[in-house]
Formats: sequence, C-alpha cells, structure tokens
Amino acid sequence: MLKVLKIEIISLIIILVAPVASAQVLYRISSNSTAAPSYILATNKLMDMTFIDTIPNVFKCFSNCNKVITEFAMQDYEAIAELRQAALLPDSIRLSNFYTEEQYKAINDALLINLGMGLEQLGRMKPAYLTEMFRNELLKKWLDYNDERSMETFFEAVAIQNNTPIYGLDNIKETMYMIFDREPFHWQCEELYKIIEYPEREVGLERTLKNMYSYGRLTDMAYAVKGPDNLSTLSYSDYQIFAKRNKEWVKRLRPYLAEGNAFITLNAIYLGGEDGLLAQLRAAGYRVKAVNK
Repeated sequence: MLKVLKIEIISLIIILVAPVASAQVLYRISSNSTAAPSYILATNKLMDMTFIDTIPNVFKCFSNCNKVITEFAMQDYEAIAELRQAALLPDSIRLSNFYTEEQYKAINDALLINLGMGLEQLGRMKPAYLTEMFRNELLKKWLDYNDERSMETFFEAVAIQNNTPIYGLDNIKETMYMIFDREPFHWQCEELYKIIEYPEREVGLERTLKNMYSYGRLTDMAYAVKGPDNLSTLSYSDYQIFAKRNKEWVKRLRPYLAEGNAFITLNAIYLGGEDGLLAQLRAAGYRVKAVNK
C-alpha cells in the first residue's frame, strides 16, 4: 500500500514540475546574408496578453531586437484621421439602395442592439467598416474579446514606451485598401447582411482559430480560413489577397532582415500554410525555425 502511494505521489510531482508544452508561434529568421537573426511572432487578437508569458524566450528575443515590424504602424494621428475619412461612403451612395426594406431593417435593428447606434447614425459608413464593428461586438459578447488586453498590440505598445522604432509593412493607402476596399462594394454589402443573418458563423470561425492558435497550429488556421467549410465573411477571397500581399511583404522585409535584430509581430492567419509568410520567407532563401521546438 505504501509502495503504491509512493508511486502515485512521485507521478503527481512529475506532472506538477514537468514543463508545459508551448505553442509554436515564435520563429527565428536568419540567412547567410543577415547580420543577425530576427524573430517573428504570430499573434491572435482574442488571446489575452497573459498568453505571452507562456511563450518561452519571447521576451529574451524581443530584448535582443532594436526595431519592431508590424502590419501597419498606427502612431501617426494624421494617418488615423485619413483612415476615419476613408471609412465614409461617397455622398452619392446610400446603403438603402443596396438592400430590400426587410434587409435594411434587419441590419438597422442588429446594429442598434449590439452597437447602440443604427443606420441613422452609421449609414454613412462603408459596409466593410460596419461588418468589422459588428464582428468585434460579437467577439466581445461571445468570446470575451478585450481589445485593451489583446496580445496583438502588446509589443507595439512596449516599443512605444521604450522609444523603439516601429515600422509598418503597409503604407496608409494600402492599409485603407485592405480594410475598406479589398472586396467589391456589392460583396461588402452582401457580407454585412450575412454577418447580421448568421453571426454564429463568425463566432464559430474565430473560436476555431483561437483554439488552433493556442496549440500553434498555424497551417490549420490557414486551411480553416480558405477551406470550403468556412462560410463566414473572412473567406477564401480574403486569403488569396493575404497570400498575394505576403509575397510583397517578403520584399519589404529584406532590408530589415539584412540588418537583423527585427522583431516582427503579425496576425497568425497571415503566416501558416503553403502561401503563408513563413513559407514565402523559406522560398526566398531564409532559414525559418521555431524558437521553442
């Protein structure tokens, strides 16, 4: 009996002190032409910033870097003002012309309930902007999304505090295109109504992506977005645009990677899969290895 008890206690101790397997979301980038290694961190906006503490060596890698690279740098107040202006519809366009009375009412009611404002206040905004606003409210309600505690912008915020240079891979015009105009206007209208009619599809995809991310399954995340089973507004057409942009990003990353000591932080859905940024970097001749494998 004592022997059995001793074995059980030893087993429990092993479980308690054994290192917890970490998600493979941090990668080292190097090549024969780089002066020093750089690092790329895949992020997921639904993950609380405390998740960063579970990624071994991430702070050590960050401290070795002297610049932060992200999708777009939002410290420029003029750029933010431009983005707000870009979210507005031209005076000649009215959303009511693109929906039946029934559909228009459904959108208005859903916005009122979830955002506290209807189309009377928001009718001048582009459908893509309204879709993103509505999606964020769904994520807050059903998946506990907190934009102030999201891991997505953590290192950018630290860089600002430490006066570390931050560089965006997209300029302001490209950012406006990606947010507001990457899909034709009639598709934007359809997607706005789709997210109102089937909010569970959005929540379901984001829940799946969050779960996959927590295990470092970046390739599975890419397939979840572009696969035929995905009926959300984040669709295969979006993935194609991301893949095309990844090729351009590799070119823009070259000078930063050549200099080395760059800390790159990007949404995980851009990184995995055969068209993801990690694969594109490998195809360009870089060695890309998981830091904590």
